[in-house]
Amino acid sequence: MINVDESTTLCSLLNGEQTPFDEIMADFNSRFAPSICLRLCTALATLLEDKTMLRPSQRLVALIILHQSYSSQQSSANPFISFIVNAACDEAAQKYERALILQLLGAVGAGTGKEVLKQCAADYIKSFDPTSLAFPSQEQLQEQFCNVVVPEPYNCLFRNSSIKNVIPDPDVPRNCDASSSQFDLEPGAKPKIGSGSRDETIAGHLQNLSLEGLGPQWIRPAPPRLPVQDGELVWLMPDNNHELLWDYGMCADTSRGAAVRDLIAKALKGPLVAAEQEQLLVELTNDPKLVYHCGLTPRKLPELVENNPLIAVEVLIKLMNSPEISEYFTVLVNMEMSLYSMEVVNRLTTAVDLPTEFVHMYITNCISSCENIKDKYMQNRLVRLLCVFLQSLIRNKIINVQDLFIEVQAFCIEFSRIREAAALFRLLKNLE
Repeated sequence: MINVDESTTLCSLLNGEQTPFDEIMADFNSRFAPSICLRLCTALATLLEDKTMLRPSQRLVALIILHQSYSSQQSSANPFISFIVNAACDEAAQKYERALILQLLGAVGAGTGKEVLKQCAADYIKSFDPTSLAFPSQEQLQEQFCNVVVPEPYNCLFRNSSIKNVIPDPDVPRNCDASSSQFDLEPGAKPKIGSGSRDETIAGHLQNLSLEGLGPQWIRPAPPRLPVQDGELVWLMPDNNHELLWDYGMCADTSRGAAVRDLIAKALKGPLVAAEQEQLLVELTNDPKLVYHCGLTPRKLPELVENNPLIAVEVLIKLMNSPEISEYFTVLVNMEMSLYSMEVVNRLTTAVDLPTEFVHMYITNCISSCENIKDKYMQNRLVRLLCVFLQSLIRNKIINVQDLFIEVQAFCIEFSRIREAAALFRLLKNLE
C-alpha cells in the first residue's frame, strides 16, 4: 500500500509533461528511498496495464521510472524487464510509447537512451517520427534483455483465481474518462464508481491498490496443536501462571441502555413529550456512562439541538470528559444560527467551563450569519437574539468583552437601528 503523501508526490511527477525525463528521475530518487522503490514501481506497472487510466504523457513518465529506477544494474536484474519488453512489443500500444522503450533499452536502430532523457514527454510525442524506427520482434528482445532464467515461484491454481482490485466498469463506454469509468475495490469493500478528476482517481488507486488482488477465501478447519515438548516455548494459555482480565460486563442487562438509545433516536426526529424527557434525563443521571452508548454522534448533534435543546445540553455536559468532545463543539459552532443553538450554548456557558476559543468562534459565526442573511425580517430577529445573548454573556462575565470589542462594536454600529443593538452598544461603552 502507498500512503497519501507518497501517492500525491508520485502523481505530481507523472504530471510533469513539460519537465525533462532526467529531472523527473532526479526528483524521484531524491524524494523516495530505495527501500520503497519496488512498491512504487509495482503500483505504476498496475496502472500501466489499463491503457485508459493514464494520459499518454503520464504513461511515458511511468515507463521512464520503471526502467531508470534499476538502470544502474543489468537489464536482466530489473524486476520489471519482462513487463517493459512486453510493452515494447505490444502492437496495440502507441508507436511513440514502444519507441521510447526501445531507446531506453538501447535496442539496435533505436538510438541512445541518454538523448531521450533530456527531452520532456510533450516534446517527445510531438516530435516523434514513426517512419524512423524499425521494431524488432519480441523473441529478439527477450533473448537480448531477459537472458537470466529465473525459476517461477510456486503458485497454486486457487491463488490464480484472484482478481485485480482495479477493473473496468462494464456499464461505461470505453471512450469515457478514467475518472468516471473505474471501480475502486478494497479487500472486503463493495465496488463503487470513482469520482473527481483524473488525478484524484489515480491518487486514490495508488493509495488503495492491494498488489495481491482479491482472492477467494479457502475455508478449512484449523489444524490441532501438537503436544508441547520439554524445553519448548509454551503458548499463553488460560492457566494459573497468568493473570487474566475478564469482561464482567458480558451478559449484563442492557435493557436500560436500549431505552436510552430509543429515546435519543426519537429525539433526533422531533420534540419529546415531558414524560419522555424526564425518563431520558433520569436514565442518564442514574448511569452517566450510558451517554457513550446512546447512539449520538457529532454529525447528528444539530438535529438534537433543533428538536430537543435541553436534552442536547444534558448530553453535552455528560460528554465533557469524552475525547470526542472537541468534535461535538466543532459541529455546534458551525451549525446554522438559531434560537435553539444559542440557548444550548448559553446554558453550557453557565454549567461548564467552555473553551474560550469555542465561545469566540461561535460569536464570530453568529455575527457573520446576521450580516449575510438577505431576508430583512429574519435578519432583524436574529440580530435581536444575538444582542440579548451577548448581553447575557457579558453580564455573567462568561467572556472578556475586550477580546471581541472591535468586532462586537462594529456589529452594533451596523445594526444601530435595532433597539437591542443600541442597548448592547451602550453596555460596551459603560465597560470601557
